[in-house]
Amino acid sequence: MDQDAVPLTAVIEGAEPAIRHESGRFLNRELSWLDFNARVVAAAEDERFPLLERLRFVSISASNLDEFYSVRVAGLIGQVRAGVAALSSDGLTPGQQLAAVNARARDLLAGQQRAVTKLRRELDAIGISIVTPAELTQEERGFLDYYFMERVFPVLTPLAIDPAHPFPFVPNMGLVLALRLVREADGGAMRGLIPLPAQIRRFIRLPPPTQASGPAPIRFVLLEDLVELFLDHLFPGFQLAGSGLFRVIRDTDVEFEEEAEDLVQSYESALKRRRRGVVIQLTLAAGMPDSLRALVIEEVEAPDDETIVEAGFLGLVDLKEMIVEDRPDLLFPVYTPRFPERIRDFGGDCFAAIRNKDIIVHHPFESFDVVVQFLRQAAADPNVVAIKQTLYRTSRDSPIVGALIEAAEAGKSVMAMVELRARFDEEANIRLARTLEAAGVQVVYGFLGLKTHAKLSLIVRREGNAMRAYAHFGTGNYHPITARTYTDLSFFTTDPELTRDAARLFNYMTGYARPERMEQLAFSPLTTRKTIEALIDAEIAAARSGRPSGIWLKLNSLVDEQLIDRLYEASCAGVPIHAVVRGICCLRPGVPGLSQNIAVKSIIGRFLEHARIAVFANEAKMPSRNNKVFISSADWMVRNLDWRIETFVPIHNPTVHAQVLDQIMVVNLQDNTNAWTLDGDGRWYKQHHGRKAISAHDYFMTNPSLSGRGSALRGPPGNARREQTRFRKTFLIEE
Repeated sequence: MDQDAVPLTAVIEGAEPAIRHESGRFLNRELSWLDFNARVVAAAEDERFPLLERLRFVSISASNLDEFYSVRVAGLIGQVRAGVAALSSDGLTPGQQLAAVNARARDLLAGQQRAVTKLRRELDAIGISIVTPAELTQEERGFLDYYFMERVFPVLTPLAIDPAHPFPFVPNMGLVLALRLVREADGGAMRGLIPLPAQIRRFIRLPPPTQASGPAPIRFVLLEDLVELFLDHLFPGFQLAGSGLFRVIRDTDVEFEEEAEDLVQSYESALKRRRRGVVIQLTLAAGMPDSLRALVIEEVEAPDDETIVEAGFLGLVDLKEMIVEDRPDLLFPVYTPRFPERIRDFGGDCFAAIRNKDIIVHHPFESFDVVVQFLRQAAADPNVVAIKQTLYRTSRDSPIVGALIEAAEAGKSVMAMVELRARFDEEANIRLARTLEAAGVQVVYGFLGLKTHAKLSLIVRREGNAMRAYAHFGTGNYHPITARTYTDLSFFTTDPELTRDAARLFNYMTGYARPERMEQLAFSPLTTRKTIEALIDAEIAAARSGRPSGIWLKLNSLVDEQLIDRLYEASCAGVPIHAVVRGICCLRPGVPGLSQNIAVKSIIGRFLEHARIAVFANEAKMPSRNNKVFISSADWMVRNLDWRIETFVPIHNPTVHAQVLDQIMVVNLQDNTNAWTLDGDGRWYKQHHGRKAISAHDYFMTNPSLSGRGSALRGPPGNARREQTRFRKTFLIEE
């Protein structure tokens, strides 16, 4: 660890290392996730990032925390209520975990509020502010009067609370304004509620002054302040005597009727139940009158230890509405992803480029358009006879879906494997499935007990007197929007062994036809785990016999106990292990006698790290063309290895191999700008660069990839290898 490294506890006050079991082997999963979110909050306080991007980090952390409570904390609360006494991997009961999570989450919430307070001061200083009604000009009040009556008043539903009007249902993430009102005629008191619909913007931007010198200030009014300003339109004849916001989070971890005859119908009914999930957290504004607070607490029925009184801003996720495009100086510079030159070299013909040589595309640094173009070309090509596609998450107006529909309407055989259980995207996927079916696409929903999380396309094309298959294996979703911010890999190949394996996997998903053999591809839930274990065992054997060994990993989450124990065994055998883990990490690195040869880091920056990569030395120094390289859709979690359909794909093509190993992995391992390191006590430390600052995100934005360079790497023999050597000399990790 750098001697100048700053511990996460210096950034998020009050944070303690994750509680450990007596065996000391594992860090707590839930607390590790909260630590990840604390690193996101720390990015909001990092002055290297533009101001509005820092505000975005706060909003992201708030969204993450909302989902964490609605799923993970809800699960813990359910276990406590059911009297479950099973211990977590670090030896805590559900009740102990819940107490530790609440304590850590309170620290995180406080860190969010501190970050917001600081950011608001900095934004105020440059003319971006949230104003109170008292600060409004007469011109602005006139604008708001019109805005309220035209856009807000018709949507609001004022509610009186009395014996004839019971307390209403408040939806998940619902924000409600509670009111204490006094009747002007006789002084009689009444309590009321105004739910603030999510369909209305929370931050209302005021028009610039008609006569302004210099840059016009950017001013916002909050929806709740606007409502109070024109409360007489909603409750005529009443005066406001007190008010306060409150917000609820509900349990969304619905148990689906998986044995239902009609799976889609089952999910539709389950989604309706989700909206009425049990309240597991209630947050109230500190300024709410005591009588109103008592009413809300009694009616909402949140657990006592999940009721929070917040003096700061409620609903921090809404801060993203302050991110305005007309202040580009406060945002990351616009970045346009490169389109792979290899495809251009073949006149935009994806099939010709892939047929010539395997290619891997590194998103978002290289455009997701190549994936769209691959499928659109397949839809329009008269020689393409069949398309098979998995869909886990995608955008509302997905060009991928459009290509599949176009192909089906052109008479091609098109099959779409749609996963209904993509959390929070279930409704979208049901609509998607029905649209595809209406166009003639054969839609399959897969296994009842397994989620289909693999990212896989297979296109069969008639070429001469034969059929050739083209496969796409991805680490991320077929989602053009998230592909702009998620770092992922798209691997295209015509390797006959891999394409045959892809066909076998599709047959397994659609017809429960368990493959008799796979030539190259490992897949969950049948072979990924044992393949990884065999690869780790080979490194252990090499280390014990004095031959070169090593493991490099890039994952979103490292949770699986069996694989962590296998990594500990490898460490004790002398295998050097380097892991880049974005989020949850239950492994304790650097512990003598357990994990002294394991180092773990996390990268938090402009882009969301999402690709999964595994590299094994294979009795050669690292990095080397002889190392075994894999990309995967799966994190190292029990659910990904045992309860999902996932892919674990070997990379053999020399150029693609060099790109994943010599470029992506090496630069990630050397990042010292956006990186955090984890110690054996579960503490995360921000790295500070020494003589040379290295940012993986900056590097990939400014350096084209090996496999996509095409003619740029042509010329004298050995150009590509010399390019790889240059990368190694610049970034190589010394073991």
